[in-house]
Amino acid sequence: MGGPELENLIAQFARLPGLGPRSARRIVLKLLREPQTRLAPLAEALRAAAVSVRNCTVCGNLDSTDPCAICTSPSRERRICVVESVADLWALERAHIYRGAYHVLGGTLSALAGRGPEDLAIAALLARLARERVEEIILALPATVEGATTAHYLAERLKRFAVPVSRLAQGVPMGGALEVLDEGTLATALRARSPA
Repeated sequence: MGGPELENLIAQFARLPGLGPRSARRIVLKLLREPQTRLAPLAEALRAAAVSVRNCTVCGNLDSTDPCAICTSPSRERRICVVESVADLWALERAHIYRGAYHVLGGTLSALAGRGPEDLAIAALLARLARERVEEIILALPATVEGATTAHYLAERLKRFAVPVSRLAQGVPMGGALEVLDEGTLATALRARSPA
């Protein structure tokens, strides 16, 4: 079909989440139709990101500065939202509701996957709380068994700091029909109900 360079490019795109070989081929064809306006800028952006982007040593976010722009912003509230991944941090930022700081754990506790507290950025969170004045800790972890286990573990470890700890509300999503929701989601929604 093409030389090794072309096959390698297709293979690299196919390794990305959500892309398979067919999607990768379509992307590569589109890029190669206009190499100077599409492929060259993409290659430069990838090179620049590989050189400049790194994890923030304070919160774990990705940025080209360390500490990141969120950690150094003077307008941020003195709250820390604990998330599983940078993707979760970015999702919360896109909502434009939360204006505090973050802490990326880098995963959740999982006995099956062999991930314990030492494999996550929990020690860094506890050290951070010992040196920073924080008004609230928000546990924004996934609504999974691993997320609930991690939230429970953190809530226990955070008690010594005498800082309010809260969790994101869980339950019925906007536009969600009750008849299609699983029993666990319905039970959580009923337990977390609020006054109308």
